[in-house]
Amino acid sequence: MQIINETRRDVGLLRSAKHFGEDHACSPSTCLLRCTSANLALFPVDVSWDGRSTLEADEHATASTDAGNALNVAAIRKWFANSAGEGLPTGAGDDNMSSAGWRETNRANWDERVGVHLGPGGYDLSALRAGCGQLNEIEEKELGDVRGLRILHLQCHFGRDSLTLAQRGAEVVGLDFSHSAIEAARKLAAELGLTARARFVEADLYDAPAAVAEPASFDRVFVTWGAINWLPDIARWAHIVAHFLKPGGSLSLAECHPAALVFDDMVPLQGGLPGYFAPYFGREPIVTDDARDYVDPDARLANARQYNWRHPLGDVVGGLIAAGLRLEWLHEHDRVPWQMFGCLVRDSSRLYRWPDRPWLPLAFSLSARRA
Repeated sequence: MQIINETRRDVGLLRSAKHFGEDHACSPSTCLLRCTSANLALFPVDVSWDGRSTLEADEHATASTDAGNALNVAAIRKWFANSAGEGLPTGAGDDNMSSAGWRETNRANWDERVGVHLGPGGYDLSALRAGCGQLNEIEEKELGDVRGLRILHLQCHFGRDSLTLAQRGAEVVGLDFSHSAIEAARKLAAELGLTARARFVEADLYDAPAAVAEPASFDRVFVTWGAINWLPDIARWAHIVAHFLKPGGSLSLAECHPAALVFDDMVPLQGGLPGYFAPYFGREPIVTDDARDYVDPDARLANARQYNWRHPLGDVVGGLIAAGLRLEWLHEHDRVPWQMFGCLVRDSSRLYRWPDRPWLPLAFSLSARRA
């Protein structure tokens, strides 16, 4: 499937396409082209969709534009506003989630991010290098004393938080599917003298039980921030978490709230607030070409394509319960560690919040324990 390039954020709502409604005279194969032509001067862009997907398109429907048929984003946005939610972007892409296409695409994206995040515009590692690494305020308030605990950090990236936990006396195993990230994590552990407390394993999340052959051996599984949205199967993830926990062990999860992920700056409302982007209960992959990085605003990624999934809160909690864990608590937060929307403002805790009123939760965290 071909997805538009998001060089212009105001056409991001066209990440995917769906017929605009039964009241249109156009057929699905021509609706996008006829109803969005020639009012807004944008760059040439191709949009196509696969009729085999869940999007309501003809089997061979394809729409494209040229310089003379620029996409009318305002018309599309107006239709979204008047459609009572019908036909909002749900994303599309690899119909067969068992294939490796989405995984390899995401891995290339994350391999490239490692260099960005370790570069001059990336993460500030000065506190970690000084022996006093810090987590975000949300985790700091909820995690508790980790001294003497065995912790499995899933999707650990280059190990910054893993090594922070190791500095506090935990024995940590970090796992990530990015070769570049794991190499960087191992080098950083050696630099900090933490190789006895922190071990890093290169493996896909779904291959973790084979890559870390230590079932029921961890006191804590640690998963935070922008992790589960990269996974298509949240129930399988929950069973993997349960697989590694000792009896009495617990999961510490902190994530972006799925209600916030319904919205995006790519379809802005008046006043600078983000508009409706992806349905809360959408189960399709959301495929984007987005070259920006969430840490370094000046970076531009060559491997820009990404596959993401939305997991409703009920799916996350229900999956953990079905895997045999007991929910201890669940907190919702009006702050998040990165500026997920342009209108968010940074507060004294270095987290980002709504500028005026807490319109909806931006993050959630929970603890779930194995019996």
